[in-house]
Amino acid sequence: MRRDYSNHKNGTTTVKVVCAVCFWLFSFVWLYAFQADVLAVSQHILSDGATHYNRSLGAIFITLALYLLQLVVSLILRQSKRSYALTYLPSMLFLALISDFNFDDHLDYSLGDWKWLIPLVLLLWGACVWLSKQLLTFENQNNVNNAYFSRDVWQNVLILLVMVLFVTFSTNTNAVFHFQAHAETSLLHGDDDEALHVGAKSLETNASLTMLRAFALSRKGEMGEHLFEYALEGKSTDLLPLKDSQSRLLLLPADSIYKHLGGRPKRPIDVWQYLNAVERDSFATRAVADYVLCGFLMDKNLKAFAHALPRYYEISDSVSLPRHYQEAMVMYRSIQGDTVIARQDSLVYDQWVAIRDLKKQIPDKSARRLRALERHRGSYFYYYLYK
Repeated sequence: MRRDYSNHKNGTTTVKVVCAVCFWLFSFVWLYAFQADVLAVSQHILSDGATHYNRSLGAIFITLALYLLQLVVSLILRQSKRSYALTYLPSMLFLALISDFNFDDHLDYSLGDWKWLIPLVLLLWGACVWLSKQLLTFENQNNVNNAYFSRDVWQNVLILLVMVLFVTFSTNTNAVFHFQAHAETSLLHGDDDEALHVGAKSLETNASLTMLRAFALSRKGEMGEHLFEYALEGKSTDLLPLKDSQSRLLLLPADSIYKHLGGRPKRPIDVWQYLNAVERDSFATRAVADYVLCGFLMDKNLKAFAHALPRYYEISDSVSLPRHYQEAMVMYRSIQGDTVIARQDSLVYDQWVAIRDLKKQIPDKSARRLRALERHRGSYFYYYLYK
C-alpha cells in the first residue's frame, strides 16, 4: 500500500514538472520572440505613452504571473494527474487575450471576438473538468512506468499542445500589424536597417508601413534609391501622419519624423501644405527634397517631378541621380517623345522599353502583370504601370 502511494505521488510530481516546463518554455518564447513588439504597442497605447514595455522582463514577469494563476487554479480544482494540464487553461486563455489586443481606427481598445470566445472557452473547459472528475474512478493509480514516458505524461502534454494551438491561432496574426509594430520599435531604437528588413519581401502592406519605410530610408539618405523596391500603399498624402492621411503611428512619436524634416506643424494641414511651409520658412532639412520628389512619384505626377528635380539635384552627365529618379526621368522623356535624351541612359532605357512592350507581347492583363512582377518588381517602372 505504501509503495503504491509513493508511486502515485511520484507520478503526479512528474506530470506537474513536465507541464510546468512545457508551459514556461512556450510562454516565454511566445512573449519574447513573437509578441514583444505587439505588447510594446499595446502597453504604449493603453498607458497613453506613460510606460514602456521591456521584452525580457515582460516575458519573465508575465509568464510568472500566469504560472501563479495556474497554481491557484490547481489548488482549487485539485485535478488528478491524468488531466492536470487542464489547470493551465485560464493561464493560456489570458496569454491569448493579451496577445490579441484589438484597437479601432481611433486606437481605442475593443474586446472584439473575445466577447463571446471567452465565455465559450470557459464553458467547454468547465465541461472537461467535470468529465475528468467523473472518470477519476477509472484512473490507473499504478501507471508510473518509465516516468517521463508514461501515458499520463503524454496525455497531459497533448492537452497542453491543444492549448498552444489555441493560443497560436486565436491571437493577432495580421502580418502587416506585426510588420508595423516591429518597424516602429526598430525606429525607436535607431535601427533603420531592421525597420526596412521586416516584411521587405512581402506584398502585404498598408499606408502606415509605407510611411515608416520612407522615414527609415530618408534617415539613411536612400529614399530616392530604394523606396519603390518595397510594396507600397497610398499616395503622397500618406507619407506623413497629417490631415487627410490614412497613415497612423502606433508607438513612434510623430515628432521624430517632423524633427527629421524641419519642424512640427502648428495646425492641421496636409502633406503638401506642410512641405511647402517648411521650405518657405527655411526650416526644411535636406530630407524634404526626397519627400517632395518621391511624393510626386507616388502620385505618378511625372511632369511635376521633372520640373521639381532641378531644384534639388544637379542634372548633368557627370552626376548620377538616385535610381528611381533616373527611371522616372527616362519615362518622362520617353513619354514626351524625347527619345534621344532618354536613350542617353541606355541601360535604364532598355529596362523601360522591356516593361512597356509587355503590353504588345502579352495581351492578357493578369499574365502581363505577373510577368512584370517577376522581372521588374522593385523598379519605378513597375509601380507606375501596375500599381
